[in-house]
Amino acid sequence: MGGLIRIRYRRPPDREQIFEQRLVARLGAGDDGAVVTLLDRAGVREPSIIDGAVVLERDSPIVWFTWPGRRHDVGRFHLPDGTFTGWYANILTPVHGVAGSEWSTTDLFLDVWLPAEGGSARVLDEDELEEAEQRGWIDAATAGTARREARSLLDAASRGTWPPPAAHEWTLQRTRAAAEGGYVRSP
Repeated sequence: MGGLIRIRYRRPPDREQIFEQRLVARLGAGDDGAVVTLLDRAGVREPSIIDGAVVLERDSPIVWFTWPGRRHDVGRFHLPDGTFTGWYANILTPVHGVAGSEWSTTDLFLDVWLPAEGGSARVLDEDELEEAEQRGWIDAATAGTARREARSLLDAASRGTWPPPAAHEWTLQRTRAAAEGGYVRSP
């Protein structure tokens, strides 16, 4: 069995959350070593609404993809009934501890959203990053890194190369089946 991954998720200036997700698979080099985890039920208090559409609700499942050394992760968002709503990337510091079961990272405020029903990817929460920089919660260099990472995802989405293949292949159904059948380690 894959067991649980505990993620210490910091958000400047002083917020910290612990998330527990089921470890489903550690993919091989062809997928750049992506780690697939499943959050069975999102604990959001209010529905997440993007461009007027509900994309995540309390008890919604999320399939997460995390890559060693990357400055973002990718979540496949769903409604509680399993309806796929789109891909969501958190821009963050590279996740520490990905080889083990205790991870840590810091959120860098920006997010990238790509709806399931078509449309263009877009950056979310630019105002939050601006405020964090103005208040000194993150420095200008870190803010610049976050903006470059978000732009690189938008560029890749416009070329059709983001989200990466693993995020397309590991649907909620496949992830749940793997989670129930046992942890997968690809070569």
